[in-house]
Amino acid sequence: MKKKLMGLLLCVAMTATLLTGCGGSASNGGETKATVFWYEESDVYLSSVRTALNQELEAAGITYDNQFAANDQAKQIDQIKTAIAGGSNLLIVNVVTSGAPDTAEDIIAAAGDIPVIFFNRAIGTDGSDVTVLENNASACFIGTDAPEAGHMQGKMIGDYVVANYDTIDKNADGVITYAMMKGDEANIEAIYRTQYGVEDANAVITAAGKPALKYFDESNADCYQVDQGGAWSATAAKEYMDTNFVSYNEANGNMIELVICNNDGMAEGVIASLQEKGYNKDGAHVVPVFGVDATDNAKALIAEGAMVGTVKQDAEGMAAAITQTAAAIAGGSTPTDALAGLTDARFSVASDCSGKLYVAYAPYTGE
Repeated sequence: MKKKLMGLLLCVAMTATLLTGCGGSASNGGETKATVFWYEESDVYLSSVRTALNQELEAAGITYDNQFAANDQAKQIDQIKTAIAGGSNLLIVNVVTSGAPDTAEDIIAAAGDIPVIFFNRAIGTDGSDVTVLENNASACFIGTDAPEAGHMQGKMIGDYVVANYDTIDKNADGVITYAMMKGDEANIEAIYRTQYGVEDANAVITAAGKPALKYFDESNADCYQVDQGGAWSATAAKEYMDTNFVSYNEANGNMIELVICNNDGMAEGVIASLQEKGYNKDGAHVVPVFGVDATDNAKALIAEGAMVGTVKQDAEGMAAAITQTAAAIAGGSTPTDALAGLTDARFSVASDCSGKLYVAYAPYTGE
């Protein structure tokens, strides 16, 4: 009898070991081994998300590893496959190719039954992300409502222009010329910010009886300058502004009078260029610059008067939402149920898809 009992216990132990071995789902009762995949390492906003997420995952007792794709989608796919082979059982993915449902499907296929939390960078456009998520119960998305930042930034710009029109109109011609710095040609966040940052500003400005904003370079039909590397970088924005100043300057009477940026990193580059020319510092004329993210550097620039405003993309909120979802999945919830169980007021499940969670934006013009 004793030998039979010992044999039964050994069989149970072996079975448990197999169930909790490498490559299983995070919800199978074993240790959660997460891998976080970042599209690249230097993005300013995502650096703040990473700092907060590392802290949140550690506090939750979730083992994790960070991988950086250097803005290379093929490299990220290889990293995902390697992580799975190494025993990762929860994938947290900041996809490189934003807005591409086929890429998201490839990642989900590689994951098999391993849960995937996509975050920050959209996995589809025009409803294609909804199709991906509805067809794959093992995946979810945590991010922001893409048009919201553009709408919020546009209203902020419009209100500021109406209140300060004559001061902004440096050459006193009755029309305010602007430059637009776009972070990435294909990224859905960049597309909406570029569109609504101007459209919504003009709606406010024209409603007040003022002429709409005018793009500074009439030969540029796109009405924006884009970071060709898709990195939303301060370097690209500064280079554009340095070049713009050669032809568009105060001496020529056609200086750029307002700059709208898709993110705070590009706003920093614009301000660096302006300050080299004697603007936006030490009581000199301020060319209004607006960004998105509310990074610490942007907050400092706003506090010193070198930048007017930004839109807060909540890094801590993003990290908290990811971690709480990961913990719920590790406890046995499906990704959709995990999202539904989050009660933080900063989070809301999208109206068009139960597998998609939004972290709220907020305007920021100083504290």
